[in-house]
Amino acid sequence: MFTKDYIVGLVDGEGSFTAFIHSPNKDNGRKRRTRAEPKFFLKLVEKDKIILDDLKRYFNCGNIYFQKDSRKNHQNCYRFEVTKREDLEKVIIPFFEQNRLRFPSKLKDFKIFCEIMERIKKREHLTNAGLSNLYKLKQKMH
Repeated sequence: MFTKDYIVGLVDGEGSFTAFIHSPNKDNGRKRRTRAEPKFFLKLVEKDKIILDDLKRYFNCGNIYFQKDSRKNHQNCYRFEVTKREDLEKVIIPFFEQNRLRFPSKLKDFKIFCEIMERIKKREHLTNAGLSNLYKLKQKMH
């Protein structure tokens, strides 16, 4: 059974709070369905997938994806990802607000992640100025 401290330690070591923010100043020809995509994920080697299954059950949200790695001296992995904004807002963020991350770098990313989520909630990502501000904020993340 997972404890809250165990999850915090696991995420401190292997987790990530991030966001893809489309730069309004760059057009590389790729089309994405959204201009701002916040994401919480945790990646573990293939043999440790059971931990991700337990994490998915604990949070009752997210998905697990296989990630093949053909680089020399690397292993195939699985990723537990939460990308649905409602789940990020109502499950993931409250959990880590109540159970503080311990690594200063991870805590900083989490705080920026929360700020990005707040701005997306206010629909700032739908204007070029707002998107530009989000892009600058994202650049402060690890």
